[in-house]
Amino acid sequence: MQDMQTIIDKINTLKKERNAVILAHNYQRSEVQDIADFVGDSLGLSQQAVEQDVDVIVFCGVDFMAESAAILSPDKTVLIPEIDAGCPMAEMVSVESLKKVKKEHPNAVVVCYVNTSAAVKAECDICCTSANAVEVVNSLDDDEILFVPDKNLANYVAKHTDKTIIPWEGYCPTHHQILAGDVLLMKEEHPNAEFLAHPECRDDVLEIADYVFSTTGMTKYVGESDCKEFIIGTENGLLHKLELENPDKKFYPASEYAICPNMKMTTLAAVLNSLENMEHVVTVPENVRIKAKRALDRMLDIKLSK
Repeated sequence: MQDMQTIIDKINTLKKERNAVILAHNYQRSEVQDIADFVGDSLGLSQQAVEQDVDVIVFCGVDFMAESAAILSPDKTVLIPEIDAGCPMAEMVSVESLKKVKKEHPNAVVVCYVNTSAAVKAECDICCTSANAVEVVNSLDDDEILFVPDKNLANYVAKHTDKTIIPWEGYCPTHHQILAGDVLLMKEEHPNAEFLAHPECRDDVLEIADYVFSTTGMTKYVGESDCKEFIIGTENGLLHKLELENPDKKFYPASEYAICPNMKMTTLAAVLNSLENMEHVVTVPENVRIKAKRALDRMLDIKLSK
């Protein structure tokens, strides 16, 4: 069995040979984050990949993230090291189920979270992220919004808009198991810490948060804040990045159980195998890609116009 440094050296050599870039989501294992060229949220990483003059994108994340990279960079080879790394929330909506609900709400505009498959994105009018969901919804002229697939993010948006939000009955199992009772105990234990929650958390958890942020929002806020202690209400992989970037500050997980097993599937060995054997190639059929890209582009246009 190869030791970790040998694997890292081989990855770095192959990366140059393949003219590849390695992207790692904030929730990946710490050692995978450490060998990545860029670490961030799913959409931000895909946008970063567009700007890189490379032939190969190795996306250390889950399937919909690699699909997003393939949608935005059709001229590049996109690899996902762990083919079985899916997203339970994204799998809570299918094209067939979405079409059925769209018929029940013919006047609704469909806003889909980026945490969806390419095929579902292709059935939606516009995408959003956890950072810009409120902004996207409020930018629309329509009054009725079908929000797919995260009911927690939908409920958060509903509190910040006058529009009628129809939430899909989906959720992130990892964020959903962060409980208000656990957070309150952490706040008692660390009275000087601010509690930052991700909008994928339950409503009662968001109500006791000092601030609600996306992972990128958390990273930015912590870096600029004078506060020295934080309780982090999202997948625990983010703590690695926060600790690296803020060595003078302390971070506590809102729940020790906030670990996404799918995000943790990707190992250094899997990244090496991906580069050695060019596995596993992620492709999106062109007819689906064009429609999905339209929904993503519409979101990005709103962001740029602000």
